[in-house]
Amino acid sequence: MSELAEPVVQQASRLPRDAKYYDVKREIEEFLYDEANLLDDRHFKEWVDTLADDLEYFMPMEYNVKAGEHARRELTTREKQMSWFNEGKWTLTKRAEQILTGVHWAEEPLSRVSRLVSNVQLMAMQTNDDGDLEVDVSSRFLTYQNRCEYEQYFFVGDRKDRIRRTADGWKLARREIRIHQNVLLAKNLSIFF
Repeated sequence: MSELAEPVVQQASRLPRDAKYYDVKREIEEFLYDEANLLDDRHFKEWVDTLADDLEYFMPMEYNVKAGEHARRELTTREKQMSWFNEGKWTLTKRAEQILTGVHWAEEPLSRVSRLVSNVQLMAMQTNDDGDLEVDVSSRFLTYQNRCEYEQYFFVGDRKDRIRRTADGWKLARREIRIHQNVLLAKNLSIFF
């Protein structure tokens, strides 16, 4: 009888759960909840204002792979393979402007969307070269989209964000989105995550 080898799981070191952690976490959670409300209420111009100019917005595709190959092959990589999104602030701004024209075929009529954000944890805090605090944040989401009369979609996944405190408030500097579907069940990805 042979024994299966235990998978090696490396856990990231946790930030100390001190007063600073919880103060920053509370601000980050409010930023994420405000962001969800802006998007749900279709305040796309105001949402774009919460994005850093150097934003990286990435959603890899996810594949079914053999056991033991998940770390290497489950997700597509940025700049090397196809992805659902690989955008910056300029592209997201243009997408938002297009939706607001009222002639965007995938968003006419506009979708009704409700976003839930949970499991917010701070993974790292550091000061960048400009002296701004940057916080790496992990969260989970559940997004419901209803289009026209009968189309309903649920998007479930997690996000890895970098959120920067600037003189103008918190700004989203990086977002990696993982939707836990290897086959996209929705007809399009016209919403923001």
